[in-house]
Amino acid sequence: MILSLDEIEPTKMIDVAAIRMRYEGVSLHLNERSRRLFAANEAQTAGRGGLTAVYEATGIARSTIGRGLSDLRNAHGPLIGRIRRPGGGRKPKTETEPGLVEALGDLVQSAIRGDPEAALLWVSKSQRHLVRALADRGYTASQKLVGRLLRDLGFSLQANKKTLEGTTHPDRDAQFEHINQKIKDFQSTSQPAISVDTKKKELVGDFKNGGRELRPKGRPQAVRVHDFQIPELGKVAPYGVYDLAANTGWVNLGIDHDTAAFAVESVRRWWRALGQKRYLGATSLLITADCGGSNGARVRLWKRELQVFANETGLAITVAHHPPGTSKWNRIEHKLFAFITQNWRAKPLISHQVIIQLIGSTKTRTGLNVHCCLDENKYPKGIKVSDREMASINLEHDSFHGEWNYTISPISSKHSWMQPGPSLSKYGPRLAKDD
Repeated sequence: MILSLDEIEPTKMIDVAAIRMRYEGVSLHLNERSRRLFAANEAQTAGRGGLTAVYEATGIARSTIGRGLSDLRNAHGPLIGRIRRPGGGRKPKTETEPGLVEALGDLVQSAIRGDPEAALLWVSKSQRHLVRALADRGYTASQKLVGRLLRDLGFSLQANKKTLEGTTHPDRDAQFEHINQKIKDFQSTSQPAISVDTKKKELVGDFKNGGRELRPKGRPQAVRVHDFQIPELGKVAPYGVYDLAANTGWVNLGIDHDTAAFAVESVRRWWRALGQKRYLGATSLLITADCGGSNGARVRLWKRELQVFANETGLAITVAHHPPGTSKWNRIEHKLFAFITQNWRAKPLISHQVIIQLIGSTKTRTGLNVHCCLDENKYPKGIKVSDREMASINLEHDSFHGEWNYTISPISSKHSWMQPGPSLSKYGPRLAKDD
């Protein structure tokens, strides 16, 4: 006979420690229903005060123990294949309000912060602000739910940290929003959008590479004490192209100077190997790049070589530069370069072939694939581009910060520097002397 809670006989003393010991011995093997039945049975066996004793011993809520006593009293049969009865439990917000996760990701995408060499993304908007922003879009997510969804998406809140170099441009955030909107516009019309940059140069040879890897104890990889360049091996300059929609990376491994001609040649190789096959019928290309370096906004050779590339492919090339001092927030940094760094950690880059294999083997759970090729071309420094050449470039500045945002459209021209000429290799850049 199963007694009700009020009918349980009083007892002089309840051994809470014994209940706790019995619970800890089986708790890992109990599901939701069996856990409350166990607690109810212990409470009933203990007598009056048993419910409180079981609560103190196990931490199971009194209401849950009460439901277990009800189950024992009503003698329900086993629920085969289920823990709860059909329909039990509340549906998650992600099901009752479709699009919630996508809306949250969209809100934080333009506020990414943090170390680009780590896979973790950081968000500068507070959870409370995100809750209000979601409410403006018609979603009823709590602050706790937003925090959990952000963790699931790989984001984390951070405090202020001094990371900016130099002064901050007043339109810095507006340019980030402009770039994000450009990417959306291109992707909505199935036009390619890529992020480009040069990874830091690496010494080739048996030099120390940061990070650690598993090896037999007491037998670390032996490398050189001093990082003096080996003349016959030199350095490599990995120039990356990251396809934002396809989640694929292309790395052109240069062995000469990192010039604008090398940067455009890297984009050219990506287009010929991957881009034109994926984006059949494309008429335009969006390039997001840093404001400085070989693909800088003020580099004349960059724009001249892009004009040559536009003429070759028939693509209208739109370029959107990140504001000065924000190169570390370029998408390619944490979408491609971070994973390459993780993949070759603690591995000496002893040869070009080893570097190509390490880069090409970089993959992620989200489907990132990386292709790498060796570029043996020579890219001389100091090439000047005359005012006359600049005037002949079909360049249209955007109404918003035209120095950062512009489009170079293909043209037919009699200028010698725009004509197909001898290349240094199959895909080599067209170089000409100043007029």
